[in-house]
Amino acid sequence: MKLSIYGKNMQVTENITKRIEKKTNKMSRYLLPDTEMQVRMRKEKNDRRVVEITVPMSGNVILRAEAREQDNLFLAIDQALAKMERQIHRHRTKLEKRLREDAFKPELPEYIEEEVPEEDGPKVVRHKTFPVRPMSVDDAIIQMELLGHSFFAFVNVETERTNILYQRKDGDLGLLEPEA
Repeated sequence: MKLSIYGKNMQVTENITKRIEKKTNKMSRYLLPDTEMQVRMRKEKNDRRVVEITVPMSGNVILRAEAREQDNLFLAIDQALAKMERQIHRHRTKLEKRLREDAFKPELPEYIEEEVPEEDGPKVVRHKTFPVRPMSVDDAIIQMELLGHSFFAFVNVETERTNILYQRKDGDLGLLEPEA
């Protein structure tokens, strides 16, 4: 891993450089050897120390971490490096998960036609129960909007029957009333 350390309005001492090198050596096991890590530190007017870390990764991914501390540069460095380590770990986990998902996909022959078995149709993949409360159509409309759903089942107070209120494609609402 290539490490670049920059300082603005401050001097980058040997102790600061050693601290950063020591902490980033642990991260190098997660990164490719040619990966560049840029550490930028600056001192602002009110003695606030800011540490920014940038790591460009393959695939147009750029990881960034920033930490700010009043008067304590070493604490800001540690916080920024901890954030960067979490981002690297999160990025690596996503990559590994994507690789595992693609690893077991069967390859179909390119020129040989296979018979594709017919599917039986859609399957019920989730079963959910909920209490059905008696309410007016206006109350059901309000409840559906509050939930953010495209439909709502309720017992109509006027008919004492289960009704379904649904959002139509044109933006209006529809009401389904079953007959016995």
